[in-house]
Amino acid sequence: MSNKIKFQILIDLTMTTLLPILMAYSLVGEEPHEWVGVAMFVAFCLHTYFNRQWYKGLSKGKYNLVRKTQTTMNFLLATLMLLMIFSGIAMSRYAFSFLSLNISTSLPRLIHLAASYWFFILTATHLGMHWNNMMGIPKKIFKIKGKSQKRNVILKAITIIIVLLGINGFISRNFFGYMFLRTQYAFFNFMEPLALFFFDYLMIMGLFVAVGHYGFAFIQKKARRKRKK
Repeated sequence: MSNKIKFQILIDLTMTTLLPILMAYSLVGEEPHEWVGVAMFVAFCLHTYFNRQWYKGLSKGKYNLVRKTQTTMNFLLATLMLLMIFSGIAMSRYAFSFLSLNISTSLPRLIHLAASYWFFILTATHLGMHWNNMMGIPKKIFKIKGKSQKRNVILKAITIIIVLLGINGFISRNFFGYMFLRTQYAFFNFMEPLALFFFDYLMIMGLFVAVGHYGFAFIQKKARRKRKK
């Protein structure tokens, strides 16, 4: 494995780790939230740079259902990231305070709130779409070969548990309300252990990783059938 690939993996792991920390906002503090947001933006830019060949190839070839899905997902994530960073700069009291922006933060706050929850969900879905490639890395490292029926049963059981916990977290954490701005202020329980907050958000992430993985597998299967016809 080349150093470039190792660095790319490190960037992706960093983004995945920072995501639930960003969602903790008031629990971790406003200033740390801003600097973690800056780190996420830098990591996202690096991720985009290392995948620049994909963007160069956008005008080439045909667009089947699989490619349309991947392209739509990538542009949605890029759009949400830009919405978050610009709305974050507009509200910044620490990281970008030197800009001395004197503008109303009411609209940027709503944009930032909705974009953050959509970005969390779609990033997890995006991870799921590339899950087979990601899992190929530890398989190579630990030299796991072949298929094991017992291992598959255990993994499916774990997936079901994560999905159920993720659904519970999605509902109890009011994701739907924040995503569609039916609730316009993020509420946090400051008496809640931070570990429990992160556990719930990791389960929600796991839920949408599963949605992305199995949903994209269905789209790929459908595309293969269409090619055969």
